[in-house]
Amino acid sequence: MIKAALFAAALVLAMPVAAQDGVPDLSGFWGPDFVTDTSIRMPDLLAKLPADAVLIEDAGAAEFPRGEFGGLVLTPEAAAHAAQWNAEQEMAIDRVCLPPSIVYGVQGPFPFEVHQTPSLIVFKYEYFDQVRLIHMDGRAVPDNVPLSKVGYSVGRWEGDDLVIETRRIAASTITNNGLDHTDGIVMVERYRKSDDGTRLNATQWFSDPAVLETDGARYLTWTARPGQYVYPYECDPSFALEYARVGGE
Repeated sequence: MIKAALFAAALVLAMPVAAQDGVPDLSGFWGPDFVTDTSIRMPDLLAKLPADAVLIEDAGAAEFPRGEFGGLVLTPEAAAHAAQWNAEQEMAIDRVCLPPSIVYGVQGPFPFEVHQTPSLIVFKYEYFDQVRLIHMDGRAVPDNVPLSKVGYSVGRWEGDDLVIETRRIAASTITNNGLDHTDGIVMVERYRKSDDGTRLNATQWFSDPAVLETDGARYLTWTARPGQYVYPYECDPSFALEYARVGGE
């Protein structure tokens, strides 16, 4: 009897996540696909964003120039702060390797891995070697959890959509050009695989009334690349010295 029970438990543990609890399995390596064709977007995924959210188009390698925020409306205080932004200061040797928060990092041109269990999902990013834990056990975000650049995430399944709410994100940049969020920002993401399983689609929504008069959103996509894995980021601060040398020529 004991052997039979142990054998049954082993079979459950060996099952794919989707077979265990009937939800999609997002596990694997997902690389940015840099697709600019908006016709591939899932209309019903976009429709689940709040109607008044401003969809900004800065995903991937492209970034907004100074003073451009994709239609987001900044508070007067945030606009004054952004006006003081200086790219050269951000490239100083003591700042060049400071990781951004996940609010900006999730849209960058780097891959990530998903490791999925019924109670916990792990996102392992190549960008700055950041790791996120998404708690799937129904808990709420604790009020006393320390602030961090990846925040504290709780998730749930809504049909085929993985919905993640993240709070307690340490203050950092939103658009990498002077628009910074506070540690009161709230971010909600919704992830869904394409029908053929080759593309991962997501929306990102964020709200921070201290700096934004409008909520923001992004649409993001990645392509499945089986057998690959993320590499160590290993940011080298001496890059700042090379940047200063080239800029001075």
